[in-house]
Amino acid sequence: MTHYMDIRLRPDPEFPEVFLLRALYSKLHRVLFDLDANDIGVSFPQHRVGVKARTMGNHLRLHGSRERLEKLAQTGWLNGMRDHVMVSDIAQVPESARHVVVRRRQFNTGSESRAKRYAKRHGISMEEARTLYQKPAARRIELPYVQFNSRSTQEQFCLFIEHGKPKETSVEGTFNHYGLRAC
Repeated sequence: MTHYMDIRLRPDPEFPEVFLLRALYSKLHRVLFDLDANDIGVSFPQHRVGVKARTMGNHLRLHGSRERLEKLAQTGWLNGMRDHVMVSDIAQVPESARHVVVRRRQFNTGSESRAKRYAKRHGISMEEARTLYQKPAARRIELPYVQFNSRSTQEQFCLFIEHGKPKETSVEGTFNHYGLRAC
């Protein structure tokens, strides 16, 4: 990752920040999918963790090569969002920059659908499955998330995002169509 570009949400009295970030990130996901991009990463510099404090913030940073970020910008993926965002120029990553791995985390949240699948798969009653899933359902997840609608199933899900500990050197790898580290 040699370059980056910042996209910040403008304050808007009509739309909450979380709504605008969801729309922005959904648009980014669609264009990364359409480009089949595995070389553009994202981070959320103003993210906060904690059950009551968790937020992605109002700042989305894109990481990649200058050429790839320019190609992304040329697609017009921000059309319809221009009034709601401020976009920086593409800049070179400073040599003193600390590097963070940003990835998706999935949690067993004890949902009814999971309990139903578990009961069917293991040949137990729904009551038994619900009992088994009570403990995971009571867990309090501290990571920030963005709600998405799946492109394949059309179901809504929470995309929990974890920022790792800062490191002195970058870590090689590819990214998924959410711009997150592919594991």
